[in-house]
Amino acid sequence: MTAQEVLDDLKRELEKTVGAFSRDLARIRTSRASTALLEGIHADYYGARTPIHQMATISAPEPRLLVVQPYDKAGLQAIERAIQQSDLGLNPLNDGKILRIPIPELTEERRRELVRHVRKIAEDFRVSARAHRRDALELLKEMVKEKDLTEDDERRHKEKVESDTHACLDRIEKALKKKEEEVLAV
Repeated sequence: MTAQEVLDDLKRELEKTVGAFSRDLARIRTSRASTALLEGIHADYYGARTPIHQMATISAPEPRLLVVQPYDKAGLQAIERAIQQSDLGLNPLNDGKILRIPIPELTEERRRELVRHVRKIAEDFRVSARAHRRDALELLKEMVKEKDLTEDDERRHKEKVESDTHACLDRIEKALKKKEEEVLAV
């Protein structure tokens, strides 16, 4: 493995970290309806755990309403049950053809709780980014020991590792601040 491959792997892993963090943030509820709220929810459909977005069309026609229209009417009850059992605290209204899911206003206490949860998630992803940095630095040290890399090159590559990691942590921080503002907005 070359030093450039180490840097490329680090960059790829940091991108995955930021992407995963963004997906996790999208699933956290705000006062606004978002189809991403229902990502990650699976329903029992003919004996198989199936993601809801593969069973139905999900839309947000209004700021406080989600509409779920199943492709197969037989899956309507399963989708309704899965949403009720999720930790979102949503109660779908079933009219026999579609589910209407009103998004209630968040209480101040619930908003603060969600902000704490978002901060915890962000810290977990920061730790992940730092672990990727540590792994890359260890690989560079190993390359110097094996005489595959000079110390000057190692120093230059370490600076690149630090700058890439810092950029990743900044992106996580910006996404965190944006989500906190969304959650706290009334």
